[in-house]
Amino acid sequence: MPKSPSPYDHHLDKTPANHQPLTPLQFLERAAWTYPERTSVIHGARRMTWAETHMRCHKLADALAKRGIGKGDTVAVLASNTPEMMELHFGAPMTGAIINTINTRLDAAILGFILDHGEADAVFVDREFADVMSEALKIAKVDPFVILIDDPEYTGAGDRIGETDYEAFIATGDESFPYTPPEDEWDAISLNYTSGTTGDPKGVVYHHRGAYLNAISNNMCWDMTAHPVYLWTLPMFHCNGWCFPWGLAAAAGTSVCLRHVRDAAIFESMKEHAVTHFCGAPVVLNTIVNADESLKVGLAKGIKAMTAGAAPPAAVIASMENMGIEVTHVDCLTESYGPSGVVAPQDDW
Repeated sequence: MPKSPSPYDHHLDKTPANHQPLTPLQFLERAAWTYPERTSVIHGARRMTWAETHMRCHKLADALAKRGIGKGDTVAVLASNTPEMMELHFGAPMTGAIINTINTRLDAAILGFILDHGEADAVFVDREFADVMSEALKIAKVDPFVILIDDPEYTGAGDRIGETDYEAFIATGDESFPYTPPEDEWDAISLNYTSGTTGDPKGVVYHHRGAYLNAISNNMCWDMTAHPVYLWTLPMFHCNGWCFPWGLAAAAGTSVCLRHVRDAAIFESMKEHAVTHFCGAPVVLNTIVNADESLKVGLAKGIKAMTAGAAPPAAVIASMENMGIEVTHVDCLTESYGPSGVVAPQDDW
């Protein structure tokens, strides 16, 4: 027989007082309100607090909204691991738009395909990749407005393309941008593309709920609790940095940005900033293990590394552990927001 209705079910419909859609954008609000003076980002000589990152993300969102960017629009990004890339993970979705972080290793033809397939309405491009993006825009049928990210840490070649640069663009925005959470947690937050090695890249859409849950799951399974210091050896374009831009906001952590994954820069950053966590493919672990022994002097014990892709050889894991770095092996798919399976350490190991 059907169960009779519970007497407690009456008048318990969803209301703003008892239900809010899950979104990782809430993590930014909490970090700024609760830990406004804690460091959010380190990049070269640049330092920002969570209050400053919050302000800049709101100004970015307002500047985008003033250019007509809103729900359902696509904001494409071709950039290195920089503060701007972090801010775009919050500022673009604040407008209701979808952030499309693109692999910086792709050629112009594939970039052009992605811009068209993703229907890009705006493009943010790091000056290092301006030349290949210029070629891609000639190939693409879409006509997005283009903003240049001119990172002071980059001193190499690259044309100054686009209407203006990032700092001038966000200067047009208002920090009081009236951000509200998405009406539906199933709304899209990001668009990612698979490698396309056997054909055209395939697009994968993430929603706010999934990004929220994966960010929290990452933090829980990796003991990444309050105020970690995270080194960006993983590209933020890869599955939105495995959702760690959002997870770091949840933990009010510090992002140590790194444009290029090189052994000296890795060890210098780890020692100077007391890094606690980093991610990367096994090739990153190989880089660390095979670095000159002089670079390893003074490295703190207990740093946590998360690796995915091909299984790292046992010898590499052993070498990392001999250095005092704890390795967690996970399995990743673009379709699963990055990490989806974790080799959970056991006591008897």
